[in-house]
Amino acid sequence: MAGNTVSTLALAKRAEVWGAELKEILRDELQGMKYVNWLNDFPDGDTFKIPSLGDATVNDYTEDAAVTYDPIDDAQFTFTITEYLQAGNYITNKAMQDVYYSNQIMSQFVPLQERALMERLETDIMKLGQDQTAANPNNINGVAHRMIGSGTGGKIAVEDFAKALRALKTGKVPQKNLVAIVDPSVEFEMNTISNLTSVSNNPRWEGIVNTGIASGMSFIANIYGFDVYTSNYCASATDTALKERDDSTTNAFNSTNGKVNLFFSADSTVNPFVGAWRQQPEVDYEYNKDYQRHEFVTTARYGVKLYRPENMVRVITTPTV
Repeated sequence: MAGNTVSTLALAKRAEVWGAELKEILRDELQGMKYVNWLNDFPDGDTFKIPSLGDATVNDYTEDAAVTYDPIDDAQFTFTITEYLQAGNYITNKAMQDVYYSNQIMSQFVPLQERALMERLETDIMKLGQDQTAANPNNINGVAHRMIGSGTGGKIAVEDFAKALRALKTGKVPQKNLVAIVDPSVEFEMNTISNLTSVSNNPRWEGIVNTGIASGMSFIANIYGFDVYTSNYCASATDTALKERDDSTTNAFNSTNGKVNLFFSADSTVNPFVGAWRQQPEVDYEYNKDYQRHEFVTTARYGVKLYRPENMVRVITTPTV
C-alpha cells in the first residue's frame, strides 16, 4: 500500500512564513506645538515684524518747576519663515505587481510623511531652548535663566524647580499654567531621589514609590507649581555650553553632553514661542509615466522663534543614569 508520511513531505513545507500585516514602529507624544503662539495675520511675504513698548518713567517733581518728559523705549521683534521642508516616497509599477504588501506600503506614505514633518517641527521648537547667549547664565532682572542641574554630577534636583520658579517670578511671568518639559533621564532621577521616596517627610509625593513619578509622558505630581512632561526631543547642549554656571561651585560637566530641560508658563497670554505656517503640510501625488512609478510628496513652510526670553528657563542636566 502506497502512502506519504510527514518525513517525505519536506519540499511541501514553507521554510518561512510571513505575516499578513506590517509592523509599525512605536510613536511618542509630541509636546511643543501647543506652546507656540501661531500667527494668523500673515498674508504674504516671509518676514513679520512686531513692535513693542517699554515702561514709562516716574520722576520726582518740584513745585513750580518744569515737568520732565521722558521718551518711552520701543523695540521691534522680527520673525521670519525659515523652513521649507519636503518628504517624498514612491513605489514602482513593478513593485505594485510583485510585492505582497504593496497596497499597505503605499497607504502609509502620507501618514509617515506627515509624522516626519511634525517630528521635525517638534525638534525645531525644542531647539529654541538653546536660543540664548552661549557661555552665559542669561540673567534677566539679575536672575539666571540658564543653569546646570544642581544634583550630583549635574543631574536634576528638586531645588532646580525652585530656581526655575524664582527666575520666572523675577521675570514678571504670570504664575499660571507652569510647565516643565524634561528629558526621560530626569524622570529616572526623580524616581530614584531618596528624599522623594520618603513619603512620611513629604506627603505631596505619596504614591510615587509604588507607581513611579510619571504616567505616560506626564508626571503624576506637580513640582513647585510645574506640571511636568517628558519628551524625547529635548535639545542637546555641547561640552562648551555646559561650562556655563549660575554660580562658581562644582558639578561642571566634562565630556558628557547634556539635555536642555525647559521651564516656562504656558498661559496663552505669554506663550514663550511664536510661529507661523506659510504653507500647512500639503500632499501632491502623480503617476510618473517616464519612471513608471507612483510618487507622493508632502511639503510645508513654517518658522518658529523664541518670543519671550523672560518666560524660558533652561536647566541643563546630564542624561547619564
